[in-house]
Amino acid sequence: MSDPAHPSPISGNPVRDLPLPAPEPAGFTHHWVDADGVRLHAVEGGRPDRPAVVLLAGFPQTWWAWRKVMPALADQFHVIAVDLPGQGHSARPDISYDTHTAAAHVHAAVTALGVPKYWLAAHDIGAWVAFSLALKYPSRLHGLALLDAGIPGITLPDAIPTDPEQAWKTWHFAFHLVPDLPETLLTGREREYVDWFLKAKSLFPGTFDDAEVEQYAASVAAPGGLRASLAYYRDAAKSARLNHEALAQQRLDIPVLGISSSHGSVPDMGASLRPWAEHATGTVVPDAGHFIPDEQPDAVAAALTAFITGHDDD
Repeated sequence: MSDPAHPSPISGNPVRDLPLPAPEPAGFTHHWVDADGVRLHAVEGGRPDRPAVVLLAGFPQTWWAWRKVMPALADQFHVIAVDLPGQGHSARPDISYDTHTAAAHVHAAVTALGVPKYWLAAHDIGAWVAFSLALKYPSRLHGLALLDAGIPGITLPDAIPTDPEQAWKTWHFAFHLVPDLPETLLTGREREYVDWFLKAKSLFPGTFDDAEVEQYAASVAAPGGLRASLAYYRDAAKSARLNHEALAQQRLDIPVLGISSSHGSVPDMGASLRPWAEHATGTVVPDAGHFIPDEQPDAVAAALTAFITGHDDD
């Protein structure tokens, strides 16, 4: 681990100038670890003698998306929130951002923190990476929880819906795929773009205050941040192909929980995952949009706790 005040990437652009969010969840500490050649940032706390729960966030957020859930889990679990490659305070290397490559780096980070086996919970693009991680390292996971995300090649639609009520939820997939145009339009306007995402996709517009918008926008605007964010979408076809190849050999046989919300993007995560997972269940969090951990953190913590304790003997 490196000095948290002076993290220097092993691969990728420096993230030293991106301020750490405050206040941090009480009892949690920052780490930067060598994750198979890419320096990733993790925030760790809770009980190291208890089962480990690893948390991944999606676009346009960082580990900070889990800050309201982490303290609720810390009483019973060893909690680790990891910034994906290109996200938050992790390095932004010039690598493939397909989800199998990202998954290998995330898993290496957790291993570097001394965790041999863990539960994995992830939202949005974090869920893309988590699904691929479960395919690559099934023996290292106790179980998998995925929040409001279509998975490339699995449950992600092949085309943008034509229904206006649905199209606004996925229009950005095609936009992010256009070469150069998003960079041209968004550079210098990252805050406006992030602000739209956070407010348009949450049920209650007041969910995110200005400081939270600034925190996430700063991550996207940091050197290499926008490029890395777009790369997950631009490499989604490769992610889909690799998922298909892995699933041709095996289905997921670990416990899987799909967490949807009353006003999210995927109405029934559990049902969408059952064709690919032997032991998939689902739950719906009421009064929430896409950003479920921010909007209903207590309900998310309760769902994850029930899922994990319900499979303690598996």
